[in-house]
Amino acid sequence: MKPIAMLDLKAEFPLIEGKVREAIDGVLASQHFVGGPQVGEFENRIAQRVGTKHAIAAGSGTDAILLALMAGGISSGDEVITSPFTFFATAGCIHRVGATPVFVDIEPDTFNIDPAQIRSAITPRTKAIIPIHLFGQCANMEAINAIAADANLLVIEDAAQALDATHKNRNAGSLGHFGCFSFYPTKNLGGFGEGGMVTTDDDASAERCRQLRNHGQTDQYHHEFIGGNFRLNTMQAAILSAKLDRLDACNTRRQEIAAQYDQMLAAIPAIRTPVIDANGTSVFHQYSILADDRDGLREHLAKASVGSGIYYPVPLHRQPCFKHMGYNEGDFPVSEATSTRILSLPVHPMLCDADVKRVAEQVQLHAASQTVAGSTGR
Repeated sequence: MKPIAMLDLKAEFPLIEGKVREAIDGVLASQHFVGGPQVGEFENRIAQRVGTKHAIAAGSGTDAILLALMAGGISSGDEVITSPFTFFATAGCIHRVGATPVFVDIEPDTFNIDPAQIRSAITPRTKAIIPIHLFGQCANMEAINAIAADANLLVIEDAAQALDATHKNRNAGSLGHFGCFSFYPTKNLGGFGEGGMVTTDDDASAERCRQLRNHGQTDQYHHEFIGGNFRLNTMQAAILSAKLDRLDACNTRRQEIAAQYDQMLAAIPAIRTPVIDANGTSVFHQYSILADDRDGLREHLAKASVGSGIYYPVPLHRQPCFKHMGYNEGDFPVSEATSTRILSLPVHPMLCDADVKRVAEQVQLHAASQTVAGSTGR
């Protein structure tokens, strides 16, 4: 029986190979590997798709967050409120600009930052909020923006997993002062390497991002301030633009797969399927369930040649590098409990209906075996 992987880029490649090779050949013919016209073309397409005036390409999703923080003037002594239940880059970037990440717990249903807990975390040193649109679903940006407006705070969306997700009919990346995207190969729109993007409607912020990504250069060899090398290379921009044409179909397929899982797993008491806010849409970068016997289920799936993933096993406030911040176990109980129960199932667009059924059936088999074991006292 063939394995079912969490991602199958090899199966996808034949569908895009012609356009990708054409894009690569175009860059090779031009020999313009840094700052070629394909970068600007890709930026324009993302800006139009997101619905912002500007899109500034960056070397990675991490670079995009750094650019937004630096362009927003976040620096030493500042505090930035964010979630402890996410990939490390968000808090890592806050630390790298000299600021302090201040964590706020998540909602138990969406896994996104809980707006109800943000106000109490604001201090005179707070300068920004970074909500993460986790697993392809937007955070409650209406509530977050209202809090930010009252406290005069910058809002930087970590939309790394959420290109094309919406909240109240507006796209992720257009809901704050900045939006930050990742084009890492595993993302819904993934490159052949690293890539990122910053989106904004503010002209001055966009210009600052463009300067910062090129060592703060205003004119050649003239540097008004210190930036870094945060550029997206021309080859990646060309490849991503070639792949962008299929994104709508891929996201639709992810949503179809999620709906099938929802139906087949709904009756299992020990499983909770994803909760999608009625005010938005998810692009299902991950399909993440909560399972009472998460580790046992994962072992069962592995034996059945079904991939799964744990995102994320250790909340950021429990990471050794943030030990100095003084957080303790129990400070963010929802994040901590979620990290012990969460499991992501395959949801990539190359899955056929039979694959989805097989994954769901294996989850059902494990749940049934646990019920039998419980009834016999084992």
